[in-house]
Parts: sequence; C-alpha cells; structure tokens
Amino acid sequence: MIRIIIADDHQMFIDGLKSLLIDEPDIQVVGEAHNGQEVLDLLDKVEANFIIMDISMPDMDGIQATEAVLKKKPDIKVLGLSMHNDKDFISNMLKVGAQGYILKNTGKKELVNAVKTIWEGENYLSKEVSQTLLTSFMKKPKEKDEVEKLSKREMEILTNIAEGLTTQDIADKLFISKNTVETHRKNLLFKLKAKNTAELVNVAFRKGIIK
Repeated sequence: MIRIIIADDHQMFIDGLKSLLIDEPDIQVVGEAHNGQEVLDLLDKVEANFIIMDISMPDMDGIQATEAVLKKKPDIKVLGLSMHNDKDFISNMLKVGAQGYILKNTGKKELVNAVKTIWEGENYLSKEVSQTLLTSFMKKPKEKDEVEKLSKREMEILTNIAEGLTTQDIADKLFISKNTVETHRKNLLFKLKAKNTAELVNVAFRKGIIK
C-alpha cells in the first residue's frame, strides 16, 4: 500500500489531491501538512512511505523539507509538486533526493501515474518539466538575465524589502497575507541564490535588478 502524506500550504489544494486519489485501491492518504516542519512532525506519528511535496511553503519549503525527510527516512519516496516550471526549482528538488517533479496543472491520470512510477523505483518528470530541463541543457552558456526570472509581484516584494519594509508592512501595502509575502521572499532567496535578506538585497543591487 502506498501511504501518502500531502504537503501544501493551501488546504483547498490538499483537498483536491485527496479527492483525486480517494478511489485508488493501492493508495491511501494518511496525513497532510502545510509546511516542511509539519511533514517532519507527521513522520513520527503516521506510517507513511510517500510524500507529495509542494515546493513553495512557509517556514520550511519543499526543497529543505525533502532534504530533511530523506536524512530521517532515506527509503521514503518524494514527488515534487509545484506551479514553478523553472530549471532551478526542478534541479534543486531533484538534487536533494526527490524522485519526481510534476506541475500543479496536472490531471488525475498523470498524478496517479507519477506516484505509481516512483513507487516502482523509477523517476518521473512530467512532459513540461522534461522539456524545461532539456532546453536548459541545450542552450549555450550565457549570462542569465535575473530580472526575467522574477515575476511582477516578486519585483514588488524585492523593491519593498530593499526599502526596509517589514513583512507586515509589505503585506499591508500590497493587500496580501504575511504568508504570501514570506513565500515570495523565500522564492526570491532561492532564485537569486541568497542565504538571507541582507544578501538578497546586496545581490539585487549588484546585479542591477533594483537601483
């Protein structure tokens, strides 16, 4: 039996995945988590052997969580799930040990196929994800345009961070939740390869992303 924990910071999405898997005879959802730390805590409480892991989560993201989970339970299977069809997200998720990566726009058939393929010991990448990796490998090396990698909202968040605004200040200014701001901040740290907020701002100025 494939005993799954679903990790995603949106309850509606967790509920959607559970509804897609509920009729599968070989699959049982045994737990749900809203961030990486909750995944680690759950592993001490439930018998799980598979995790469907969202990447962009507050407190501990899916990449950090996958690395921590596999140190704790090396035999557990992890399927990365994200709205980001981005080479860096994909490659980093696979580097820390995930056996697959699919996008959130996938349907039931591909989701079940991905889970069962990984359960049988193989890796699984959706067609769009495979194409992204292939395209990145085929491109000639050149200086990356970091600005192209950032969304309009991420640029707004980055600019406000550089101006010294707190998470709450940014949330109030942009009429979004603190969790949303924090998720964007973590994505910015990842995309610009910065270890903390101070380094993030320094990198952004140095690369001319903000002035």
